[in-house]
Amino acid sequence: MNAAGELLADKVVVVSGVGPGLGRSIAVRSALAGAKIVLAARTSERLDEVAKEIDELGGQAVAVRTDVTDDDSASALVESTLAHFGRVDTLVNNAFAIPPITDLADVDIDAVRAGFETNVLAALRLTRLFTEGLSASSGSVVMINSAVLRHSRRTFGPYKMSKAALLALSQSLATELGPLGVRVNSVAPGYIWAGSLRWYFGYLAEKRGVSRQEVYDEVAATTDLRKLPDPDEIADAVVFLASPLARAITGHCLDVNSGEYHN
Repeated sequence: MNAAGELLADKVVVVSGVGPGLGRSIAVRSALAGAKIVLAARTSERLDEVAKEIDELGGQAVAVRTDVTDDDSASALVESTLAHFGRVDTLVNNAFAIPPITDLADVDIDAVRAGFETNVLAALRLTRLFTEGLSASSGSVVMINSAVLRHSRRTFGPYKMSKAALLALSQSLATELGPLGVRVNSVAPGYIWAGSLRWYFGYLAEKRGVSRQEVYDEVAATTDLRKLPDPDEIADAVVFLASPLARAITGHCLDVNSGEYHN
């Protein structure tokens, strides 16, 4: 494999919420950095596609169908990881459920609660279950957060609530697990230039009678680098935090947004 410095050579990385976007990129970029990958999601077809891609790149991956909101299913993920590879070095909590995009004054409380189950409590569940293994390897946890932390725009309240809670969880876990040798960090992407955003910009372009590139340029102009990060660029930040290069970093939230927000 043409690995980027083999930053994760001989490491085992578990990625939850593997789909066609960021989850796939985190898994593939970690594999390219030398890691063995455990893929977790509810959709077997997606898991198999990514596992095949990693295999064709010369890496090793095992797909484990998992519902991270279920105790038994999450426990089975831990058991499968140790059965296949005998260790775990990094857990990437990427599973995500979109909360209602509406004002907090109007939001359905049960829908908010459901979002917390996947976005916050599932991350806590998996981290607790993997703690013993991560402690044995002096490993790390990376939480996938969001730039929604950095603004309070209308209708994004429920989304920000869950991601702010995830950040608080990450920081508290960093304090609790640090004495065990386990680091806990977060990556907060802004716009991600991939499938759903490409489709949305195309929709806006058609509605306005302009090109998708014009919509892209308008949005990118709000960032310092005048570009929107793609999934691989965000995934590389995850690889860094999982690697020995970040061995003294914990409790940190790394924004990957081309300078849209400064923190």
